[in-house]
Order: sequence, then structure tokens, then C-alpha cells
Amino acid sequence: MTNVWCVRAEFGTYAKHFVEGAYVAIGWIPKVDLSGIKARDQLYPIYRAEHPEDTSNIVIGQQVGQIARFLLEIQAGDYVITPAADTEWLHYGVIAADPSYVYAAGDDGCPYRHRRRVVWAKERLKRGHFSVPFQNTIRSSLTVFSVAQREEFLAAVGRADLAPSPKETSYDPYRVVLEQLLELDPKEFEILVGHLLTALGFEGSEVVGKTGDGGVDATGELNVAGLAKVKVFVQAKRYKLGAKITANDVKHLRQAIPSHGQGAFITTADYQAAASDVA
Repeated sequence: MTNVWCVRAEFGTYAKHFVEGAYVAIGWIPKVDLSGIKARDQLYPIYRAEHPEDTSNIVIGQQVGQIARFLLEIQAGDYVITPAADTEWLHYGVIAADPSYVYAAGDDGCPYRHRRRVVWAKERLKRGHFSVPFQNTIRSSLTVFSVAQREEFLAAVGRADLAPSPKETSYDPYRVVLEQLLELDPKEFEILVGHLLTALGFEGSEVVGKTGDGGVDATGELNVAGLAKVKVFVQAKRYKLGAKITANDVKHLRQAIPSHGQGAFITTADYQAAASDVA
């Protein structure tokens, strides 16, 4: 499947360098050649060594997620967009055949050393010709992200053949949200849970878990009208649609909750009957 990505060029500052140099690029870890990276987890110690000032698991997870996306998820043949300095215009191209990663010297006017080779189209696209949802996506504050309106973009560049034929289905907003959540990797889902706890009114929400640890992924404290404070320990489960939380999952979380704490699952799954009994 051909995917569509956006890689920003510092508000368009280096968009000209991207196009003239036939690449897209990111920074973050300029001193380390990342050509040997095979998994996201390899990036965490490298990022922390480069950015000791970043102590928030949420910030670190978001930044490492973008680096991993650039290195591991963007594939040869995928389309990539970068907004021009004049934000009304969008450059676009195709990621070159592997090996497309280049650890560059960064001496061409663009300081970003981690690069993916791109075959850029000669023409540009006008942002205003796209739908409002597409334009909102391109305004994302992230540097590297997937463009959800893939079919719209492919049709605009004359490659609608690369998009699957749409199926006639009724719109299910609940399922749409779940499918969007399942596009996150496990760490990004845990980060989202931390933000969700904060939005629900929990104080001191913190992402603490590691993927596959079987224990607590996030914590938060709920102040009940100033009368009492409840410490909640959350397990985040990003399971495929139709999956169910087992009784063992519930037992593992209960074992990780200290005295006077409360537990909760935030999940894309349902629960087995035995899991409800254990809870």
C-alpha cells in the first residue's frame, strides 16, 4: 500500500534545500549515524544522551516516535509532502528506492543530517485546492506525520489507481475513532492515555510503563471536589478490534496497584466474562 507522509522543513525554511538536494531531512540526533537502527526502542538511549534536558516521558516518546516514523515507517515508493516557505504551496515527491537513508554532512545549508532520498515532482500543489480536513492535517505541529487523506492526495496527483476502491459502508464514528487509535504504536497509545487522564481532570498524570511490561502504564490523581484524592493506576491496552482483555490481564494490573490505589483499563478492546468476574 502506498502511504502519504508530511515532513516539515522548519516552517519551510529548508524546503528549497529539500527540493534542490532531492531529499527530506530531520535533525534531533545530529551526532549519530542512524543507518543501523532497526527498531524504535534502539532510539531511546540515543535520544536521551543527546537531550538530557528532556525528562518528560511524553515529550521523549513523541520525539522518538517521529524519528522512528522517518527511519522505519516511511517506505520506498511512498509519497512525501513538504510545505514551502510560502505555505500556500506544497512540494511533493516519491521516496527513492532503498537504501534511501543518508547520513549527510549537513554542509549544504540545511543542518539536518538524517535524510531520505526523494524524487520530487516538478510541479507544486496549491494547499487551498484540497479539502478542509486535508488542510487541517497539513497544519499539524509535528515534523513527521502520516496524511490521513491518502485517497484525496493520490487523486490530486493523478495516481488514484494506487488507492483502494472505496467500499460502500455506513459511517460508524465509534469504529472510525478506534481505527485511528490502532494506527498509533503502543508507546504513542500510552502517551495518549496520559493526555486523556489530564483532560479528564486527573492531576500529575504521568506515563510510566514500557511496552509489554504487563503492569502500570500511566498514573494520575483525581481530586474529588476537594473532599478526597484517588490515585488511579492505568493499564493501556491497544488491541485489535474484536480482541478481549483476559482475566490474567486484570490480575496482573491488580497485583501492581499499591494499597489504597484504584486500577483502570483504557483500551480499544472488550473484556472476557472471566475478566469482569476477577475485577
